[in-house]
Order: sequence, then C-alpha cells, then structure tokens
Amino acid sequence: MAIISWFIPSLIKGSGGHRTMLQHAEYLESKGHVCHIYLEDETGIGQAADKIKSLFSLRFNNVFYGWNSATPSDICIATIWYSAAFVAALPFDCKRIYFVQDFEAWFNPMGDAYLMAENSYQYNLTPITIGRWLRHELKHRFNVYGYHFEFGANLSIYHPVGNIKKEKAICFIHQPDKPRRCSRLGLEALGIVKHRYPDVNIYLYGSDGKSDAWFEHTNLGLINLEQCNELYNRCRVGLCISSSNPSRIPFEMMAAGLPVVEIWRENNLYDFPPEAVLLANQTPESLAEAMIKVLADEDLNDKMSNFGAAYMLDRDLAIETQQFYDSINKIISGESTPTHDISRMYNIRPIKVPATRHDGMAAFNRVKPSLLRRVAMLLPPSLNGPLRKIYRFIKK
Repeated sequence: MAIISWFIPSLIKGSGGHRTMLQHAEYLESKGHVCHIYLEDETGIGQAADKIKSLFSLRFNNVFYGWNSATPSDICIATIWYSAAFVAALPFDCKRIYFVQDFEAWFNPMGDAYLMAENSYQYNLTPITIGRWLRHELKHRFNVYGYHFEFGANLSIYHPVGNIKKEKAICFIHQPDKPRRCSRLGLEALGIVKHRYPDVNIYLYGSDGKSDAWFEHTNLGLINLEQCNELYNRCRVGLCISSSNPSRIPFEMMAAGLPVVEIWRENNLYDFPPEAVLLANQTPESLAEAMIKVLADEDLNDKMSNFGAAYMLDRDLAIETQQFYDSINKIISGESTPTHDISRMYNIRPIKVPATRHDGMAAFNRVKPSLLRRVAMLLPPSLNGPLRKIYRFIKK
C-alpha cells in the first residue's frame, strides 16, 4: 500500500479534467492505496471532501485545502502545468509523477505562461498521459519518456438506446469559455449546414452561457451525463472540436453510436479510428462538408454508428483506470519507461473544400460584417458585450 498525494487545481463544476483525476484517485483507493487530495484553494467554505462530493459525487477521506499543507508520501502527482514545479521541489523523497491530460502550453499566448507550461515537462517527473498523442508528443518534442492509457467511456451511461427516435440533428459541445473548443469555428460551420439544410435541428450544450449563434438552434446549456447519452442517441452527427489533446467527448459519442466530426490536426491523428470519426480541414466550410456528408449518406452514417459502438465495447472506463494503475505499479517497482514509438491511427486525408465567404457563415454578413467582426476580435472581452448590443440593434 502506498500513500499517494494528488495536487489538483481549483475545482470547476462540470469539469471533465477534474472528474478524470478524481476517478483515477478513487480507483487507486479501491486497490488498497491511500490518496491524499490537495486542492489548490488555500481556504474554502466547509469541508474540502464535501466540496468534491457535491460537484463530482465522489467521496474521499483525506482531502485538504492548500498544496502547502502536504505531508510526506510515497508518490506525488502533478496534475496541471504549474503544479509540476511544485511537485519537483517537494522536500521529501518520493516518486514524482505528472498526470498529463492536455498540452497545456497551447492554452496560453506565446509568452511566459506558454514557455513555463512547456517547461513543466522537463522537471524530471514521470508522465502518465491520457491517450497516445500526448505520450508521442512529449517524447518527440522534449525527449521525455512516460506511460499512457487509452481513452475510455462509462458504458453504463454511454450506449445505444433503441427506443429513442433519431432526428435529423447535430449536437455541438459549445464551450466558449474554453478557447481550445473553438466555439466560433464550430458555429460558423453549423451556420453553413443550417443555411443549406434548414430542416436540420442543431443542439448546443456544455455551457451555462448564452450562445452567439445567429441561426435557429436549441441551447441545452449544462446537462448531466444521462442527458448527454440521450442527446447522442437522438442526433445523427456529433461535432466536437479540440485544438489541443483529443477530447474525451468523441469517445462517449462513439459509445452511444453517434458518428463524430472533428478537425484534422496532429493531436487528433493518434487516438481516433477513421471508421467512426471523420476529420476535416480546420475551415468552417470543410467541417460543414464533413457534417453534411455524414448526414446525407445513410449507409455511411450507419457504418460509422455501428463501428463506433462496437469499438467502444472494449473501452469501458475500466480500461483507463486499470492501465493507469498498472503504470503506477511499474513506477513504484522502478521499471524502465517504454521507449517505442506511437504510430498514427488515423491515416486518411481530411475532408477539405475551398474556404469562401458563404451566406450561412454568419449574421455578420449583414451590415459590414467583416468590420464589426474584426473590431470585436481586437477588443478586450469586457467590451465585446456592448459591441454585440450595437450589432444586434443595427441588425434589426
């Protein structure tokens, strides 16, 4: 039995990254280890353990506010870029691990934060990455060797449901507060689809805020996991964009039998099967073309749906937690990290069409759209709200 300390950033309601960390900690405890969870917050209202329970329905006995309250343990795990230096500097002997869920340097403009996030991979911590691409990236970019575990999905929640009627519909994980989710790019693509096929129902979900979509749609906001599965069973295409590490969401969509459209970039080429996921060039026109292709071709839609559901049958969340647990045991035993290369899984060309201005791309096409949009992109976020109000007034 080992005492394992986790250094976790401030909790965020609905955060998939936090849920993943805590689920893996829970699994380690089920195997006899003792996990100490240290939350970044120096203080908090109520018991720290109750905060985790209320947000993620997971119970731990040893939860503490503040990383500086850490006591000696056998293993210490960094979970975010600025925790890597903290774990590296802990003044006691332990195994030091970096639980890597994303290439976090890309969350920042090029500058101090970007470079310091890159530096986090060079503190001699042993990385355990979610998915293959991150392990590949750390090896080839920084000559850092580590372990990875495959993406899974909770199959007790995400699965095909036969009695849910399919709609001619697309769902899009719309999270404008997360730049890597490319909400503007997704809306532009959906605007083209809606312009060409007005009868397509479009569902946005994943954020409490209002959307800036100018076309007819339904914004579901934050929905629970069971409602996500119902949505995936109701739709014919799932659009999920991640410009950094692959998102977990396409794997959950696949498990529910939903064909997925994503962008064709290096980060998405190592973990997605081409039989269930269609990758498109990163333009709105190309993403729209990919969605229309899956919508219009029933045979393709059925093949992608069936393959995705079958592919995920062997990828319950247990595949993640077990592989993570195996990696922890190898690190404890002092086993050498693997050195073999990771090969691409997605080896077909992206869907690609020429980028052109299109009537369905944005309501900004009315009343000098390019000028308004360029001004909006230059302004700080605090001024975007008033600009939108001006735009809506002009649009009338």
